[in-house]
Parts: sequence; structure tokens; C-alpha cells
Amino acid sequence: MFNAMTQLGFQFASAAAQAPGDILHAEHHSESEAFPPFDPTYFATQIFWLLLSFALLYFLLSRIFLPRIGETIEERSSRIADDLDTASRMQAEAEQAERNYERALSDARAKAHNVAEATRQSVDAEIQAELDAADKEAEKQAESAEKHIRDVRNKALSNIESVAAEAAQATVEALTGKKPSLASVKSALN
Repeated sequence: MFNAMTQLGFQFASAAAQAPGDILHAEHHSESEAFPPFDPTYFATQIFWLLLSFALLYFLLSRIFLPRIGETIEERSSRIADDLDTASRMQAEAEQAERNYERALSDARAKAHNVAEATRQSVDAEIQAELDAADKEAEKQAESAEKHIRDVRNKALSNIESVAAEAAQATVEALTGKKPSLASVKSALN
């Protein structure tokens, strides 16, 4: 039953493709006819539509779609090339900046070392100057103290004779009970 219905469907479809007068004729010859795409009577129209479709497709591809795709590919490759150039330029700039940073850092270290050395020398010079000034002041004070000591000693030495004479006079008076004169005690001491 399915075969009979399918044959009837094919017959109806092929009959619709043929002229209305040929419908009866198609019903009688349906079993002997070939499938329409393989039927040599349709080859000319099939080739015509094939060539027309191919030419239209070729025209659309060659004039519209492929140039757009080519432009897109070219734009993308130029963008990639520009990005690579930019990246390499930025990398070179970064390396140069790093070298400049290292140079500036070493210059700063050298300058800091020089400043520290200059400061150390300046502080050493100040300390030495202060030590020299303190030494001079100490020498002045020592000379002043020595002068004072000499003066006190000379004064003490000048008074020692009179003190010794008075002590001798007091000792003699204590021993003998008589107080000798100061001039006689001084002459006895010399």
C-alpha cells in the first residue's frame, strides 16, 4: 500500500511539472521514465541554471564577499603588525627607562657617598678645629693656672721665711720661755 501511494505521489508530482495535456500521457509512461534530474531532456536547463548560479555566486564572491574578507584580514594583520611594533617600541622604552633608572640610582648612590664623605670630612674638620680651640684654651688656662701657682708659690716662699721665723720664734719661746727677736731668728735661719 505504501508503494502504491508513493508511486501515485511521484506520478502526481511529475504530472504537475508537465503540461496539463500530458497528464494522462504521464500516467501511462510513469514507470518507464527516469528521475527528472537524471533525465537527459532536462540537462540543458539544468546546465543553464548551474552556469547562471555559478556565475552569480562567482560574481558575489569575487566582487563583494572576498574583497571584504581580504580587507578585514589585511586590516587585522596590519593592526597586529602595528601592535607588535608598538610592543617592541614600548619594550625598548621600558629597557631604556630601566637603564636610566639604574644609572640615576648609581649616580644617586655616588652622590650620597660623596655627600657623606664631604660631611664626614667637614665634621672631622669642625671637631679638629674645636679640639684645637679647646687645646689652646686649655693651654691658656694651664698657663694661667701655672702662673697663679707660681705667684702663690712665690708668695708662699716669700712668706715662708717670715712664717718659719715666727714658727721658730714660737718654738724657742715655748722651749726656753723667752721670746727672741724676729731679726735674730731670721739671721739664724739664713
